Amino acid sequence: MAGKVPHEPLTVDGHEIAVSNPDKVLFPQAGYTKRDLVQYYLAIAGGALRAAGGRPNVLVRYPNGIDQEFFFQKRAPDARPPWIEVARISFPSGRTADEVVPRDAAALAWMANLACLELHPHPVRAEDLDHPDELRVDLDPVRGVEWPQVRDVARIVEGTLTDFGLVGWPKTSGSRGIHVYVRIQARWTFDEVRRAALAFAREVERRAPSLATSKWWKEERHGVFLDYNQNAKDRTIAAAYSVRPTPDARVSAPLSWGDLAGADPRDFTLKTMPARFREVGDPHAAMDARAYALDSLLELADRQAREGLGDAPWPPHYRRQRDEPARVQPSKKRTSKKPLIEVARAKKKSDALEALERWKGRHPTAAAHLQDADVIVDAMRGRFTTWTRIRVNLEHVPVDLRPAQEPLDPL
Repeated sequence: MAGKVPHEPLTVDGHEIAVSNPDKVLFPQAGYTKRDLVQYYLAIAGGALRAAGGRPNVLVRYPNGIDQEFFFQKRAPDARPPWIEVARISFPSGRTADEVVPRDAAALAWMANLACLELHPHPVRAEDLDHPDELRVDLDPVRGVEWPQVRDVARIVEGTLTDFGLVGWPKTSGSRGIHVYVRIQARWTFDEVRRAALAFAREVERRAPSLATSKWWKEERHGVFLDYNQNAKDRTIAAAYSVRPTPDARVSAPLSWGDLAGADPRDFTLKTMPARFREVGDPHAAMDARAYALDSLLELADRQAREGLGDAPWPPHYRRQRDEPARVQPSKKRTSKKPLIEVARAKKKSDALEALERWKGRHPTAAAHLQDADVIVDAMRGRFTTWTRIRVNLEHVPVDLRPAQEPLDPL
């Protein structure tokens, strides 16, 4: 049997790249290797660079494949080619990091060689790190919400943007949701863009209260959550054409609004996207043709404030803001009526879900009363890695059948 190839030389845009362990399987179920990942990003480089090029990117690395631990790497590796550009990012914590700024296909191939499946760009250009040029509308369905409802909320987003004189560009998230990007003029700070995003989320919720929510705490959500905090400084989202860590190597696919009605996220994978890109090009190719002003949304935010809607909770690692409400989840308030218990904590989501099933096995009567949204799966992000917490909302379980908080299932 032939031995493994330790390195495979590759020349891209005049730059030499040694692809290490090209036969390393990153997607065990589909069988895709690191070589496949590199070739994918070369095939769709034009689209990926429109989405993430010229922006500082967080490296999200899966060195041993999607079934093993991954980690976030904000700092560009010290051992990098001289042609890899970086930009120095300052974080709310006060720390700084030199992050990779891809400018060409060679940089994408170099990142793929590090087993970076996803492109995670900040919403700023390297030339101006303080003023975002993207407003990002992240539609995140709660557990149990199916794709048609996410698509329906996206249509409401489209109409709401139009009413405020804005144009959105939709894409599948590569998971269960939809992202809609608005190209904006680089005139506003991160805080101002987030304020506009919060006002927009509340407006969509007002128009479709049974389908959408702007509530930050998971125990208060229903339907599709508009995650306004994705516009806070230091937050990144998987860009268009990013490969996601799913068994079928699903891809975040840019769409036209006309494509959305018939789109199925399962159709867009590492295997299928290169052919689609060759045949139809990049549906977001004209995104940079016009940048929009945020005045209409900031005026909406002012109007909402006069009506009593002030700031909303920020992510936990941010400094407390002047007008921010108490940053404590409702279940921890004495007045809370949400009977939450925690059933699992684990490094891997799959292990936490297995612990949930064991909990259901110990309490089948209570489990039979749960609705899909009653199971709250939290991806808890640390400095470099994530871990998973699972809580159960017992509000639909009769009081006399509610299990007490137990010691967490050892994993």
